[in-house]
Amino acid sequence: MRFFDEMHESGATVRSHYQTYEQWLARQPGEIMRSRRDEAEMIFRRVGITFAVYGDKDEDGSGTERLIPFDLIPRIIPSHEWKEMEKGLKQRVTALNRFLDDIYHGQDILKAGVIPAEPILNNAQFRKEMMGLNVPGGIYSIIAGIDIVRACNPDGSGTYYVLEDNLRVPSGVSYMLENRKMMMRLFPELFAEHRVAPVAHYPDLLLDTLRSMAPGGVNEPTAVVLTPGMYNSAYFEHAFLAQQMGIELVEGKDLFVKDDFVYMRTTRGPQRVDVIYRRVDDDFMDPEVFRKDSTLGVAGLLRAYRAGNVTLANAFGTGIADDKSIYPYVPKMIEFYLGETPILQNVPTYICREKDDLKYTLDNLADLVVKEVHGAGGYGMLVGPASTKAQIEEFRQVLVANPTNYIAQPTLSLSTCPTFVESGIAPRHIDLRPFVLSGKDVQMVPGGLTRVALKEGSLVVNSSQGGGTKDTWVLES
Repeated sequence: MRFFDEMHESGATVRSHYQTYEQWLARQPGEIMRSRRDEAEMIFRRVGITFAVYGDKDEDGSGTERLIPFDLIPRIIPSHEWKEMEKGLKQRVTALNRFLDDIYHGQDILKAGVIPAEPILNNAQFRKEMMGLNVPGGIYSIIAGIDIVRACNPDGSGTYYVLEDNLRVPSGVSYMLENRKMMMRLFPELFAEHRVAPVAHYPDLLLDTLRSMAPGGVNEPTAVVLTPGMYNSAYFEHAFLAQQMGIELVEGKDLFVKDDFVYMRTTRGPQRVDVIYRRVDDDFMDPEVFRKDSTLGVAGLLRAYRAGNVTLANAFGTGIADDKSIYPYVPKMIEFYLGETPILQNVPTYICREKDDLKYTLDNLADLVVKEVHGAGGYGMLVGPASTKAQIEEFRQVLVANPTNYIAQPTLSLSTCPTFVESGIAPRHIDLRPFVLSGKDVQMVPGGLTRVALKEGSLVVNSSQGGGTKDTWVLES
């Protein structure tokens, strides 16, 4: 399989936007790079930038805490590529928010027959409680993380594809920010030689966006970050973002609802809360409505939400728009709601609930990636080319038993980027998660989180599966 190399055009020819960096890299002794890597690891460990990996169990049965490996070699994107990607991301997220507003109101897209009703209305992520509820500005997903990959075309050029949309509680932006700080600390000279677009203003942009979505009539809105608690895999990020925005980090027990308003318990008495940036899944948010046994949420929260007295980022029910069974229809959403041709392409997708697509998938399991429609983190999937015959046959039985639960896609030749590994500098597969903020305007900082599959030949970049991260540079023109 042929891969698009982010740094090299062909052979030893370096792409123009990497040339200055490549010349610098060629002058760096291996021992210096190794010492810088060790320094980065020491600092990250001291700061506590860890990620809980639930597949690995400690003696007490809990998930192990791992440092997400940080790679010293940045992923560099030229200005013209970023501008086009940014346009495509804003277009896509705008259409997804329009879809969510429609699906919880008039359902025009279903009446028009553009998307079948059954995979939406019978989906666990579709929240009937949201029907008819008007959210501020019609914005359901205020914070979105869209996963982008670049595949190699037959002529050697590369094409960006959207791999999946994350509209519920997308994570990873703290690593984007910390990676940049680390690169500036370790290699300040590189930022004198390159015009790298800044990302440090993301927390300010996030806070402005959250406050802009506050209920009407609130002049100085109070925003909080709601976390499930310190045992959550992304707790570092929850605490980090609250600290960076200068707002309170709270758990469900810190909030209560009275007269359909949300209040925070403080040492000075109750304080009204206007915007909740929640990092808790729908099911656990309100025990009056969803899971009765949840201790992570706030009883009565949906009542306050329905009364228009609090804004949730993101809204209940956004999961229906990022469910993998709905992903194949996003290009049609863009055309239906915006009257535009999609700028960013989807990966070709086979919907296993459909008879012909299921037959094709079963006939070609060894060549496809098959994913659970509700799955995440690289779990519940089959990577055909990397699987044994026994694994494929075992998965075949699972797929035949429940085809509606799966989609299939060709094995994409994810682009590679030079990565500093134990053996030296070697290509490793990468993806990119830019973060899109939707408020009065749709905004984003240049770049995002580049994730890298550190195992040679691996296409799975998820942190929970042993992947690492890189700093992402968008060069200013």
